[in-house]
Amino acid sequence: MVGQSARDADRCNGGSIRQRSADACYDVGPGKHFEAARSTMVEAATSLGIDELHTYWACVCAPGSAAPLPQDVVKTLLAGLRLNVLETLRYLHQKQPSYAQFEAWVGERNGGELKEVSLTRLRRALAGEAVGAEVGNLERVEGLTADDLAHWHEHGYVVLRNAISSEAAETAERAIYDFLGMDRDDPESWYRESLGHSIWVPLLRHPALVANRRAPRIHKAHAQLWGREDLWVTIDQGGFNPPERKNWPFPGPHLHWDATLAEPHRLELQGIVYLADVDEDQGAFSCVPGFHRTLKQWLKSVPAGVNASDHARRTLTMKPIAAKRGDMIIWHHLLPHGSSPNRAQRPRVVQYMSLRPTRFAYTEEWKS
Repeated sequence: MVGQSARDADRCNGGSIRQRSADACYDVGPGKHFEAARSTMVEAATSLGIDELHTYWACVCAPGSAAPLPQDVVKTLLAGLRLNVLETLRYLHQKQPSYAQFEAWVGERNGGELKEVSLTRLRRALAGEAVGAEVGNLERVEGLTADDLAHWHEHGYVVLRNAISSEAAETAERAIYDFLGMDRDDPESWYRESLGHSIWVPLLRHPALVANRRAPRIHKAHAQLWGREDLWVTIDQGGFNPPERKNWPFPGPHLHWDATLAEPHRLELQGIVYLADVDEDQGAFSCVPGFHRTLKQWLKSVPAGVNASDHARRTLTMKPIAAKRGDMIIWHHLLPHGSSPNRAQRPRVVQYMSLRPTRFAYTEEWKS
């Protein structure tokens, strides 16, 4: 389980939207700007100077007017422009903007503060040039230990201790309470309508969450696991999972994958930062350790005619992962995972984020 946006749109449709939205060309019917898109495909210059953004806009607003971008390029493009996947698709589908309006919206989402150094890094990466870490030289940054890496290879997840400082985590935790209009010390306030019957918190650009995405230890750990430093962090939301009540049962997500089960199976990473201490019974992130190594053989055991995800929910047992404020759990996306019911006394408050390189291998076929 990751933030709704990091899962792209998996939760909206059982998985297939993620594949299609990554292509940026799933069928939304003819857009009113189809002819405008087709006629402007020859434009060489845009205000942001990123041709891939124009192609992405054309594909979504006028399917068929341009060849779709590769999925990894779309993810890099949106992350590099500090855009959340769902908010971007919703804007394009609902507003059907002109390209100039879309570029203006991109600027607005960033508070008018898209820095030229960031745009240059993105342009260079999309052009196939080598770029370094967004947060600077990682050589002297402490990352995962040898024991951490051994645990990762065996179990498919690792806890990055002190990924962010306790102070940074608490600041982000308070931002989520404030966004929801809740009092951290008043349990009655934890079930207000601002949350709804969901654990997702659509807070994307609070300065505290933005700062956490630039934490050097997070970038270093992901660079170690990917084996490269040209990483792009997703603009994901927060999470708030309060203790269960009679009128507020745990809503999920239960055991699931955010990945296609089609072969070949590829590497991708997902992550969650605990903004307060989380015990095993406190709605902790849960997964089936080591399953990334046995998935291929397990799929062969799924009875004919039975959906693999349904079979997994009936037969697999997840392990809840406890950790401290400021710790980050990073897991292989082939691990079945989910949240869990909170049977403790305090909410589980988290921030989701994933980091991916500019280009990476992926499997196009979606299979759940």
